[in-house]
Amino acid sequence: MSGPLEGIRVIDCSIWLQGPMAGCVLGDLGAEVIKVEERGRGDQMRGLLGVFYNDQRNVQFETVNRNKRGIALDLRKQEGREIVHKLVEKSDVFLHNFRSKAAERLGISYETLSSLNPRLVYAQATAWGPEGPDSERSGLDRAAVARAGLMYFTEDKPEPQSSIPIALCDMAGGQCLALGTLAALQARERTGRGQMVSTSLLGSLIALSTWVMTYSLAYGVEHPRPSRMEIRNPLHNSYKCADGEWIYLTMMQAEKYWPPLCEATGIKELENDPRFDNIRAMEEHSEELTLILDRVFATKPRAEWIRILTKRDLSYAPIQKPPDLVNDPQVIANNYIVEYDHPAYGRQKVVGFPYTFSQTPASIRRPCPELGQHTEEVLLELGYTWDDIAGLKEQEVI
Repeated sequence: MSGPLEGIRVIDCSIWLQGPMAGCVLGDLGAEVIKVEERGRGDQMRGLLGVFYNDQRNVQFETVNRNKRGIALDLRKQEGREIVHKLVEKSDVFLHNFRSKAAERLGISYETLSSLNPRLVYAQATAWGPEGPDSERSGLDRAAVARAGLMYFTEDKPEPQSSIPIALCDMAGGQCLALGTLAALQARERTGRGQMVSTSLLGSLIALSTWVMTYSLAYGVEHPRPSRMEIRNPLHNSYKCADGEWIYLTMMQAEKYWPPLCEATGIKELENDPRFDNIRAMEEHSEELTLILDRVFATKPRAEWIRILTKRDLSYAPIQKPPDLVNDPQVIANNYIVEYDHPAYGRQKVVGFPYTFSQTPASIRRPCPELGQHTEEVLLELGYTWDDIAGLKEQEVI
């Protein structure tokens, strides 16, 4: 079965993570994605120090560029721009994350490409948004994390966290751009015309932070960041088990869950204790109750607590590390982590898909391309001859 975007062609001219993530989402959903890279050097992310397969291939780059064919061009040359223009004439989406002035210099501005194909959805990923005094400034993930306020919510300390290792902003930005692209494609079905859709690192992360932003907008102050001992509802807190592993209770309706929790944890005598028998009392004595539950959870390993809490249908979650997810049966059952056959490294486990479709499932159909791997193939599809291709190589266009 093919994905829901079968028949949609995307030209992905983006680099690093935010733009390529959007292209990856569209590719996972069945679109044909052609990644355009700089001749000779390619996407800078290819060589970024990080996690590699056998010290050769960057794992993060491979992940966000799967399900793509790859071509390598010199867009500073007219012949290179002409190739992109021919691709655009036969495509549905053009995706990039260059600054607007750079896109104009390279001949890939919205005005230029939409004149070639009025049905084109022009998807632009930026750092700070397409308008305003910083619209032409560069910016990477952590700069936006800092500016959007997220660093103040990442540690149980008064100072902001300096390092957030999951590229949350790039991933959110890519997902938002993919969502905007899908909406623009749907609008095209009604109007017959494409349009430009733009998202940014800053805007995506602010949207992702709606919960805390709403508080700040309503009250004009920073959202509180309580420590474990300051959380007002101890039934919505983390606890360390006997084996050193942690579990998080998520019982926001404290009065509803207090009696069965008392029974499950063997503190039945506290069920009607006036210090804890209603939410206001719990809040007043929250530190006291947190210390009691600390002692209780320290008596058994996490696996035993999971069995006990699950049996009574109490709300909780284990606090897991990324390697733990590989063996989480819920993750595996829903294809949140999947396996596929890498052409060079065999069977590999990779991040899967956050959505399911009953008729048109998402899938990994091809690995990340080598630099320029499909250049000749794509040019032949565009009508270039082998003599043309030889000439373009001699001119160092491809």
